[in-house]
Amino acid sequence: MKHHEFVRAVEANPVIAAVKSDEGLRRCLDTDIGIVFTLYGELGSIEDIVKQIKDAGKIAMVHIDLVNGMQPKEVSLDFIRNRTEADGIITTKYSLVQHAKNLELNSVLRMFMLDSTSLETLERYSRQESVQPDVMEILPGTLLPDVIRRANQICRVPVMASGLITRKEEIMNALKNGAISVSTTSEKLWNA
Repeated sequence: MKHHEFVRAVEANPVIAAVKSDEGLRRCLDTDIGIVFTLYGELGSIEDIVKQIKDAGKIAMVHIDLVNGMQPKEVSLDFIRNRTEADGIITTKYSLVQHAKNLELNSVLRMFMLDSTSLETLERYSRQESVQPDVMEILPGTLLPDVIRRANQICRVPVMASGLITRKEEIMNALKNGAISVSTTSEKLWNA
């Protein structure tokens, strides 16, 4: 899947399912959700997890920092590219975005917005001319509207929100203030 197609798919799916278990995955596969963020797994099971997602006709993104047995290193991206059908990766490591691009994997860079230093880091990443993720994911998704708007002004790529989102109003708030999508583990919101 080309990078611009991935961004359009994220924009077309205001709610993305984030799954943390096999049970959550099974329930997600029975929904109309088009994109699945995999936030669990092990080196020996990630191929099967991704296959289930792809067999259901959904876009599969693997959070490589959270797969047991993988390290947030280039070799893990090589494994994802060569051994799975994943459409891309999610990571908190900016240094992996370039390698993902080289492997033609889509990338979501997760950033925790804790304080003004986080906004400065976001701005520094956004000034990098050589490489940008396809989507910047800011956490927690329940951020004040002004923080989401500022992140949108800073970033050169679309911004999505996630983390701590448990109510439909929080999804609407994030979308109204510029997030193109929201990812959530809250199953009751997957079809909101």
